[in-house]
Amino acid sequence: MEIGVGTGRFAVPLKIKIGVEPSKRMGKIARRRGILVIEGTAENLPLKDESFDFALMVTTICFVDDPLRALQEAKRVIRKGGHIIVGIVGRESFLGREYEEKKEKSLFYKRARFFSTEEIVHLMKMVGFGDFKVVQTLFNHPSKLTDVEPVLKGYGEGAFVVIAGRKS
Repeated sequence: MEIGVGTGRFAVPLKIKIGVEPSKRMGKIARRRGILVIEGTAENLPLKDESFDFALMVTTICFVDDPLRALQEAKRVIRKGGHIIVGIVGRESFLGREYEEKKEKSLFYKRARFFSTEEIVHLMKMVGFGDFKVVQTLFNHPSKLTDVEPVLKGYGEGAFVVIAGRKS
């Protein structure tokens, strides 16, 4: 299940069939792409407790009003032993700094709040996730990409970071 499924851009290639999305316009596009879209927000997921093996949040956490509450809700709907996968553009990365500098002029990133990897891991720990795995990619500016970028363990070099945590 993807929280903040948007248009289904990530859900479709990852074969995720269910998504929660507050935007009717984006949800409509995701539905056309075959996603079952449930209207709702990350902070108040309209889903049953422990009903999913994993939840994905790709940049969603940057746009929620209450990131801690969003992670608490994700934990509530994930089964014991299940995982949350959070993807962010790291605040300290070259791309995070660029987005932060230009966000007032950006329609998309105007409301975004960028986080460091450490901040997200801290929030995830606060709600009870553990057994973290962190990978990074996007080592070159997206405008200069000519090939698929590698995925490396850790963080600090790549602009896009993925943090996976397990619900114990």
